[in-house]
Amino acid sequence: MSDVPTSYKVAEHHRRREACLYIRQSSPKQVVNHTESTRRQYGLRQRAIALGWPDEHIRTIDDDQGMSGEHSGNRSGFRNLMDRVAAGEVGIVLSLEVSRLCRNAADWQRLLQIAAFSDTLILDEDGLYDPNDSNDRLLMGFKGALSEYEMQSTLTAEIRTPAE
Repeated sequence: MSDVPTSYKVAEHHRRREACLYIRQSSPKQVVNHTESTRRQYGLRQRAIALGWPDEHIRTIDDDQGMSGEHSGNRSGFRNLMDRVAAGEVGIVLSLEVSRLCRNAADWQRLLQIAAFSDTLILDEDGLYDPNDSNDRLLMGFKGALSEYEMQSTLTAEIRTPAE
């Protein structure tokens, strides 16, 4: 996590709503083999506590473990998260990397729009973002585009590489 203080972005009205910790890895194999990533994802709970959320107001959404972020249609946890953000129930969404949230631009842009409208912050390992801040929105847009590019280039490489 960056050492740059970002807690000034967190207002009391954010803390009155829940913090949602979204946890996902792309495949069942990653869930089994990448336990350090899982541990780091659950560890973001401490970051929410450090920003002022009481433990009982932190919701963990880990229903999508082992599911690709390519489409939101098959991810009940992501749909639940989006519904809560849209209803104004969430003050902050925490995810190790924004790529854990979505791997396609349409889902990512929809999340950013809804988060901006509901004044919901987004935190990843690199920083704390306010979708209503133009610089944060630009950076998150770039991160989302990179995430989609990474997924597409991985799929292209898999297509070009014969199965073993």
